[in-house]
Amino acid sequence: MNHAPTSPDLRGRVALVTGASRGIGQAVAVALARAGARCIVVARTQGGLEQTDDLIRQHTGQEAILLPLDLTDGERLDTLGPSIAAREGGLDIMVHCAGALGVLSPLPHIRPQDLAAAMQAGPLTTWRLIRTLGPLLERAPAGRAVFLTDRHARHPTPFWGMVAATRAAQDALVMTWVRELPQGSPLRINLFEPGMVATRLRRLAMPALDMASLPTPEAIAPRIVRLCLPGSQPQGAYVQADTMQEIRA
Repeated sequence: MNHAPTSPDLRGRVALVTGASRGIGQAVAVALARAGARCIVVARTQGGLEQTDDLIRQHTGQEAILLPLDLTDGERLDTLGPSIAAREGGLDIMVHCAGALGVLSPLPHIRPQDLAAAMQAGPLTTWRLIRTLGPLLERAPAGRAVFLTDRHARHPTPFWGMVAATRAAQDALVMTWVRELPQGSPLRINLFEPGMVATRLRRLAMPALDMASLPTPEAIAPRIVRLCLPGSQPQGAYVQADTMQEIRA
């Protein structure tokens, strides 16, 4: 098998992908590795990460760095940036794909502990990722950060209030980070809305939906990789997968 990087070329760059044990996160990690990036893959399950590593080895002949980590473990997450700096010397790309569905329910029926858990897994995790990895990305010559979002953050829908609230809070943190960057910073930070994709979470949320009618994670991943390339990129945009249209967030 030809293991030369496929176009686009990300050789020499270190990329971290969360939620990389399956779905969009796994597909993005493989696509980044095929483009030549050295990938750090993060997820809760060792077995899922090993499957991702197998795919990366199959396509590239290289191995990923496997990091089993529950992102809601704040103390461990806070050590992520310093650990990567010590091992890799820096970080060029972060793609945050990890997410949880939460509870689909009328707002008055949501239990306080469920909403608290969703906020912990959503915006609080995003804040900690920015806090621990932001300094590395800001020092990179062409740092790139992409955060997956959801249309419900911009268009609240009945019964999807928990998703809308957590994603909207995440998006607000991300856009605040954009505006706090020093003038002339080469770091580019964007939100990416994949739309409806044939993933496990989509199946859980909408079991009656025909998954065969939806794009696969592998079809979506190259569009995310496109936002990770050096060169001219949007800044602080809300990018929709179906059109790759950039909307100012």
